Amino acid sequence: MIRINKFLSICGVTSRRGAENLINEKKVTINDITVEKLGTMVDPEKDIVKVDGTVVEPVEEKVYVLFNKPKQVMTTLHDPFKRKTITTFLKDLPTRVYPVGRLDFDTEGVLILTNDGDFAFQLTHPKYQVEKIYDAKVKGEFTKKDSDQIAAGVKLEDGAIGKGRVSILGIMKSISRIRITLTEGRKREVKQLCKSVGHPVISLRRVEFGGVTAKGLKLGKWRYLKPSEIDMLQKAVKK
Repeated sequence: MIRINKFLSICGVTSRRGAENLINEKKVTINDITVEKLGTMVDPEKDIVKVDGTVVEPVEEKVYVLFNKPKQVMTTLHDPFKRKTITTFLKDLPTRVYPVGRLDFDTEGVLILTNDGDFAFQLTHPKYQVEKIYDAKVKGEFTKKDSDQIAAGVKLEDGAIGKGRVSILGIMKSISRIRITLTEGRKREVKQLCKSVGHPVISLRRVEFGGVTAKGLKLGKWRYLKPSEIDMLQKAVKK
């Protein structure tokens, strides 16, 4: 239970002093009963508060988190098969957040989490062209021809055309290290692209999402995004 003036302030309606004025002007109701006293208490979980007939609710603080996901972890909050999920690593995070997109069970690296649904939508929708960069080890000797083929586009399992920019980082003993940049991020897209040119993925790590990296953050650890990183992600959304 909290005082009604504090509740209205939390809702972003007005300041506490301004809330007192609204109450004095008989503009505030709790469960359709006009609030008469400034010290009236309200239960945010049960009561319906209105100002001038319009329901008001607390404004949830937007939270943006960077998580360095390990392998063998599900990018979900719950798993029916009892596999380890990201919630195992987020128990000390006080706010409920959701992953922005997904990383496969056996893929590690940069994962953004937030409670800002609109922002998450922009970061993951193909039309906004937010870049995701992956480092992969693949079987065989990756060639420029393979890179050009992926850049031109290949047909994916769902019938869509996937494409990406590939840089060859090194080749040793028939294993190639490549860096691939995507702007759509379809399900298992990196693995499908590499397999389509004859180079199955051995291991995969996302090293960057919209300019944000996990540099200095250990696997399995999280931290809040810095204001500069949030700004970077906002700029990465190409409208």
